[in-house]
Amino acid sequence: ARVITRAASERIIRRAFETSRKRNGAPKDKKKRVTCIAKDNVLRGCQMFVEIFTEIGKDYPDIEKDFAIVDAFTQWLITQPEYYDVCVTTNMFGDIVTDLASVLQGGMGLAVGCNIGDKHGMFEPIHGSAPKHAGKDKANPIAMILAAAEGLRWLGEQKSDATLGRAARAIEDSVAAVVLEGKTLTYDMVGEERARPMSEVGNAIRADLAKRLT
Repeated sequence: ARVITRAASERIIRRAFETSRKRNGAPKDKKKRVTCIAKDNVLRGCQMFVEIFTEIGKDYPDIEKDFAIVDAFTQWLITQPEYYDVCVTTNMFGDIVTDLASVLQGGMGLAVGCNIGDKHGMFEPIHGSAPKHAGKDKANPIAMILAAAEGLRWLGEQKSDATLGRAARAIEDSVAAVVLEGKTLTYDMVGEERARPMSEVGNAIRADLAKRLT
């Protein structure tokens, strides 16, 4: 069953607005914006979700409120991703659109999942397991590496430890540097002919990171 409760909706929607406040706004216009994604023209649970979004949004006059029907949003996300800052939706729709969004950043091999509560957090690559690649030194390690970065960032916020936040940023910068160089990447990013083993990609990122942390 697709259960949507007021308590859970209030928590995630408020978290979305608080997250937007910490960011630099959408790439297109630098506006802090939260987009509510729902199917409120059909589903009762989504109607409640949108109502709660509107209510909570009044507490954040500095942030632009945006609304999107989920099926139309999938088109807009692909054609104008730079318009969006923070998006909030229900669990099932979120599961679908995050997989779609991963394509924009290079595929599932780079996509990170964060499951965050008030006191605990879990961080993982969202692609799941890949049995067909087991033991072949072939899978993309970047999503797992970036998951570690997100875990450090969250822990730094929990512990008020800026050092952990800087470490997280260093990991992301190292990943970006290796991707930008384009020489040491797995098959899903550059094709089979130019692909390098997973271990080489990991070692390249680790080497760059060592220089940044020295």
